[in-house]
Amino acid sequence: MKDRRNVKSISCMLLLLLFIMMKVNAQVTVDIKIDSLELYVGEQTQVTLDVSLNANSKLLMPQVNVGDTLVSGVEIVGIEKADTLLLNEGTRHLVSQRYVITSFDSALYYLPPFVVVVDGKKYESQSLALRILSIPVDTVHVERFYGPKEIMDVPFAWRDWSFIFLLSTILLLWILGLLYLYIRYRDNKPVIKIIKLASKILPHTQAMQEIDRIKAEKVWAKEDSKEYYTRLTSILRTYIEKRYGFNAMEMTSTEIIDNLLKERHNENFNELSDLFKTADLVKFAKYSTLINENDANLVNAIDFINQTKKDVDENIDPKAEEVLIEQERNRRTLKSMRIGLVFLMLIGFVLLCYIFWLIYDLVV
Repeated sequence: MKDRRNVKSISCMLLLLLFIMMKVNAQVTVDIKIDSLELYVGEQTQVTLDVSLNANSKLLMPQVNVGDTLVSGVEIVGIEKADTLLLNEGTRHLVSQRYVITSFDSALYYLPPFVVVVDGKKYESQSLALRILSIPVDTVHVERFYGPKEIMDVPFAWRDWSFIFLLSTILLLWILGLLYLYIRYRDNKPVIKIIKLASKILPHTQAMQEIDRIKAEKVWAKEDSKEYYTRLTSILRTYIEKRYGFNAMEMTSTEIIDNLLKERHNENFNELSDLFKTADLVKFAKYSTLINENDANLVNAIDFINQTKKDVDENIDPKAEEVLIEQERNRRTLKSMRIGLVFLMLIGFVLLCYIFWLIYDLVV
């Protein structure tokens, strides 16, 4: 009994050891398949080699190159990049390698196994068979031999040329625009002319605005009367010059009154004359005025403006209301225009090359 038990135990251990060895050997599997078993002469088919192995194993695929022969008459014409697929949560890899083969001799070929090396050990795939068929030829009617055909002209198709015509039109407009910009740049002229309307503020409106500013600042109440009368007479001189058209800014007070009397014979300018005399005394003789005297002169100035104002200024030329302002371009502007012209020329050149390439691709 005891011997039987020992024999049974040894048998179980041997079976377990054999199972482990088979499992270890099964850790690497090599499969091969071919897309088509029959081909005509010159046709191509694809052979796929799949290798399944542990993730930590080192794999060396068959060392073949494009142009090599598997057997005499079967040639490798293409090798794709190997793909790796992760299996069992990354513990195993499935590596697939595809080979494109062809043959130009009709025969039945035996394709030898592919050999891979995993961790220094060789593994072989199954062998394959490939039949190459010859192209059928009409051997009965051998007289039916057709020579080469004449070259046929391709008919014109608008859809093939429409995009080229569109790009050519754009290029032509682009060139005309570049020519216009170059001429403007050469003649030192702006690209766009700006029209600016002249100011339409009437002389009496501007004068009253200045007087309101003096009133708001209460200049007449300050101890320095010189500033007050200097600003007040300057406002009046500017108004008179724009209103009557003579250079009042360069005249003395007496000359201004004389010119006003020539313009308007029946008017009385005594109060305006007293205002200018008081201003001259303050500015040149250091005359001290009273506050009520300053108030009275301010009222006299306002009355003079209101009595002589006109809603339409006769001294403004209507044609001068529209003024054409040419843009002044400095060195930086000219440099920017040069850079812009070069950039636009470069884009036009690239567009021209692209059009030629389209025509070449369509014609050749």
